[in-house]
Amino acid sequence: MPHEAPPRDRPAVSREPQRSTVALPGGIRVRSVWGGSGDAAAVFALSEVGAATADLGSLAGPDPDALCRAELRVETPAGAWAVRLASRVGGEPSTFAWDGAGELVVAYGFLAYGFDARTGDLRWTLRSGTPVVAVLGSPRLAHVIVQSEIETFAVAADGEVVWRLAHADVVVAATLVGGRLVLTGYAGAAAALDPATGRPAT
Repeated sequence: MPHEAPPRDRPAVSREPQRSTVALPGGIRVRSVWGGSGDAAAVFALSEVGAATADLGSLAGPDPDALCRAELRVETPAGAWAVRLASRVGGEPSTFAWDGAGELVVAYGFLAYGFDARTGDLRWTLRSGTPVVAVLGSPRLAHVIVQSEIETFAVAADGEVVWRLAHADVVVAATLVGGRLVLTGYAGAAAALDPATGRPAT
């Protein structure tokens, strides 16, 4: 039987941080950089100068750099600011410009954050038991919708939860269509809610 050579050490896989740029109403532009668990150094190596940066990673856990990390640079007509976040699950941060409240709402992992859109000051946070799928809003609503995999939260500008609703199926997508909040479940079924009250839409 021929002798097999011992396996060679495989080089470590280099994980490049991901990037995105989103233009939002009100002249807000968000540039996001994010990476996987333990990739904090690679993510923060891409930090841009010229904006005060707040690190809120400890809100996700006591050792944020061991988690997934993200940095958002937010450019507004009033100037630029930046924030670093952490999450136990990977993925791209999602953002929503809430004009009526003057807030930028950001979802990353199990947390949603309400920032003063002009200054970057943190106004509120919301922690979910499952990852946040989407943040949505409309000028017709007095609150923003924070949709996690198993719960819908209606959150006021001061962070108060106006109403919340639990779901039997895992929600994989949420959209506002025709004055309704349409939720798509993991099995493919859709449900429609009144986004003002959380009651089934008629």
